[in-house]
Amino acid sequence: MSTKESLPVIINEAVQMHCNGPVGWVILTRPGQINAINDAIRAGVPAALERLENDPGIHVIVIRGEGERGFCAGADIKEKRAPETSIQVRKRMENTRWIETIDAVSKPVIVAIHGYCMGGGLELALACDIRFASPDAVFALPETGLGLIPGGGGTQRLCRVVTPGHALDLLLTGERLDAERARQIGLVSRVAKSPETLIEEVSALALQIAGKSPMASVYAKRAARAALEVELKKGLDLELDLFSLLATTKDAKEAALAFAERRTPQFAGE
Repeated sequence: MSTKESLPVIINEAVQMHCNGPVGWVILTRPGQINAINDAIRAGVPAALERLENDPGIHVIVIRGEGERGFCAGADIKEKRAPETSIQVRKRMENTRWIETIDAVSKPVIVAIHGYCMGGGLELALACDIRFASPDAVFALPETGLGLIPGGGGTQRLCRVVTPGHALDLLLTGERLDAERARQIGLVSRVAKSPETLIEEVSALALQIAGKSPMASVYAKRAARAALEVELKKGLDLELDLFSLLATTKDAKEAALAFAERRTPQFAGE
């Protein structure tokens, strides 16, 4: 498997992307604002995800933020907007449901989290499949202290990631969690050995996943996500359907042959 790294592609002033072999990286590039979410990020992240989703050479996607202070501090409060009615707010937010574009990505999506991961930044992370944190990561949904609630999926996805009790605790108190506590409650599944090794460890994980059958990874993600949305019988039926489709693929046959020959399988995504 190639690990050749491409030059960065500038999506806009707030988002870049690059490829490291089969791994595509989406990078938030507003370090001076702790990658606070503005309209450029709202437009740039979906654009980068679409390009990587449609690239057959990319098997795994990673999202990260630039700068020492954090992954994403949430919405940019310096963005100026004219006074709005509730209807106007609803219409504007309906037209910019950018985090939900991650739901349409079939490939595994990992998020590398360091420093501050607050508000909309945490909502972005919650939409990803695997959350990998640096030991210095800090998590919070502070919206109720601002007279609001999360508006980018936080109330819905948090309850699907952690228990409802932990979710309500975070939503109602707005308290901050460190990386170890976040792992204890299941908010993140992995914590790096050190802040300095986060990207290296995330890269290794992404390449590990990319080394599996691409079709199997896509189908595993599809089945697992369906478990959150459908009744058990329908989920079991979907699992059998997807298993049956994979059983006759070239990748499945290659895996069996490689096992018999005691070598690493070479998957072609077929």
